[in-house]
Amino acid sequence: MIDKERIKAAVRELLIGIGEDPDREGLLETPDRVARMCEEIFAGLHQDPKSVVKVFQEENHEEMVMVKDIPIYSICEHHLLPFIGVAHVVYIPRKGKIMGLSKLARIVDIIARKPQLQERLGSEVANVIMESINPLGVAVVVEAEHLCMTMRGIKKAGSKTVTSALRGIIKTDARTRAEVMALINGR
Repeated sequence: MIDKERIKAAVRELLIGIGEDPDREGLLETPDRVARMCEEIFAGLHQDPKSVVKVFQEENHEEMVMVKDIPIYSICEHHLLPFIGVAHVVYIPRKGKIMGLSKLARIVDIIARKPQLQERLGSEVANVIMESINPLGVAVVVEAEHLCMTMRGIKKAGSKTVTSALRGIIKTDARTRAEVMALINGR
């Protein structure tokens, strides 16, 4: 679990380290605020995304299912700065085994709420879906702006990183993959 007292002490030290006075009025409550924030934004560290999966049987439905533009935010594990964007999740059910639509968004949210890499985020989401319902295929495309590229370093505000995790028929069949990408891109 999150150790809020340790986080508060670390934030206080960070403030001192950057030359700030942690006892000045505007910063007095900052360590506590940051500790509470960490509890929220890193909640995925202590939650199994499979715990939210709800499976339904829809007689022989094997047509594509997509939830598009799922808002995401996560924390880049390299710089501890946010990356913010959207995830598109697609799967093709096998023998009518489908998942509740909101559960796809919940899986994304849980996996994003920890120090993360965008590439891993998409792969973890795809793997949870594959393991939970064994669909014919899964695609997870994540588009995000990384504040570690916006606020520091190269300083390229507005640039987006796009990653994809493909499984099953969506990975192996070019026509299926093209259909998925066309739907994601709104064509």
